[in-house]
Amino acid sequence: MAEYDLVVRGGTVVDGNGGPPRTADVAVSGDRIAEVGRVAGTGRREISADGAVVAPGFVDVHTHYDGQATWESRLQPSSWHGVTTVVAGNCGVGFAPALPEHRDRLIDLMEGVEDIPGIALHEGLPWTWLSFPEYLDVLEARHYDVDLAVQVPHAALRVHAMGERAAAHEEATPDEVALMAKLAAEAVRAGALGFSTSRTLNHKSIDGELIPSYGLGAAELVAIGHAVGETGTGVLQLVSDFPEPEREFALIRELAEAAGRPLSFSLNQFPLDPERHRTVLRLLEQAVADGLEIRAQVAARPVGLILGLENTLNPFMTNPVWRRIADLTPGEQAARMREPGLRAEILEAQTREKNRSRLGGNLIHKYELMYELEDPPNYEPPVSTSVAARAAAQGRDPVELAYDIVAGGGMLYVVSANYADGDLDAVREMLVHPDTIPGLSDGGAHVGTICDGSFPTTLLAHWTRDRAGERIPLEYIVRQQSRDTARAVGLTDRGVLEPGLRADLTVIDMAALRLRRPEMRADLPAGGRRLLQRAEGYVHTVVAGQETYADGVETEALPGRLLRGAR
Repeated sequence: MAEYDLVVRGGTVVDGNGGPPRTADVAVSGDRIAEVGRVAGTGRREISADGAVVAPGFVDVHTHYDGQATWESRLQPSSWHGVTTVVAGNCGVGFAPALPEHRDRLIDLMEGVEDIPGIALHEGLPWTWLSFPEYLDVLEARHYDVDLAVQVPHAALRVHAMGERAAAHEEATPDEVALMAKLAAEAVRAGALGFSTSRTLNHKSIDGELIPSYGLGAAELVAIGHAVGETGTGVLQLVSDFPEPEREFALIRELAEAAGRPLSFSLNQFPLDPERHRTVLRLLEQAVADGLEIRAQVAARPVGLILGLENTLNPFMTNPVWRRIADLTPGEQAARMREPGLRAEILEAQTREKNRSRLGGNLIHKYELMYELEDPPNYEPPVSTSVAARAAAQGRDPVELAYDIVAGGGMLYVVSANYADGDLDAVREMLVHPDTIPGLSDGGAHVGTICDGSFPTTLLAHWTRDRAGERIPLEYIVRQQSRDTARAVGLTDRGVLEPGLRADLTVIDMAALRLRRPEMRADLPAGGRRLLQRAEGYVHTVVAGQETYADGVETEALPGRLLRGAR
């Protein structure tokens, strides 16, 4: 009788292929799945999964752990949410290649674009590399609680090739384009999973400068894409506002055709043009019908911001009276704000001035889009529960209600993209589209304003179980965020519970599965603060055959490694 390293017995297996759940055992030998079905052999360790779902570990293809992975072995919050593989280096920002004279600019870009405290990056990044291959060597020397893959970022290539001219959005010379293309191909051959770029107005440095890759014509992107394609491997990732969908998608097609490699781009329902995503989906369908391997990455819930005294943004940050207490700790600010005299003074001085220097700063007074973030949080809140609607029902000014929530230590959730209709019907439309995959969690980024590394739990709990509206079958959600995400980035050795594939899996008590409210921790280098969000219900998480989390608590095992290129 065979003996295995691990047998997970009697669970409801959702294997990642999209078929119906079934009761089965899963046997593991080393870092591979050995058997799925009725396992007669024994395990050196056995886990009873009776009443629980057993699923492949989730593959999150859109994170920003580029810095954190150089100083930290636990890539939280993603690893708390059944995720066993993450892909970083998205949106064209990252830290390699990096000449010494360019390091500050790359930090400024990451701080501005992805809201990661510059103080933490300056303290935490060891800068023991110059080239992208050397950066990969640094990551390979570390052990993690998940597997990590990274992409080579366009902004870093541009800064490396052009210096200060990159930020001025000047056209690169033919020699500079050739250098970027050469370095991109070199990075992919060394093990970068692919190449990423950004074409969105939302991506600015901490000083307000647009990301260097914004608004470029086709020539530079196509040259880089062609060079990546010549390696025979690698994927392409892009984020865009799609201001003119047909024109922008023509560039995407040209890039995909030049590279001959899979490409994915971010897609949301645009708040000021709620039908635009449908136009993009139609263009995507035509491209796929024409034989191009293109997918849209879509979010699990509204793309929104979290406001509060501990956060990057709050509704009173531009208030001249509140600015007098801005240098106090959040706890001290809250105590002062509860003083009746100061409360009256701040409310009297409140204006609708935006904070244009920070990403999302134009939303800090959108009380009709603002909701109190409770525990557990509701990510599809009824419009009747917005701060504006609640205040109107109470005969109050919404500023007062927002003030009392913030001064009481609470947080406010401002919905932006994906909530133009006051529900998530548009998100469901995108999630079930055959040419999309879940993405955009931004795990490791936006640490003062967003905490979306919990997207996998929202997909499981909200979309398969809790939603008042139309739901999505569990087997579809599991397939989408394990097999389909893995294959979209060329990782064909994982994402399905099948003999011979990677032994990454998660055991989930679906009845107990729920998100907790995000909370702020000061655990980044130099005391930098970040939002973290836990979940209940993940009973066991296994990476490469080793248990990394039990009931949400980390074990000593760190079997995760850098993934060099597609499998």
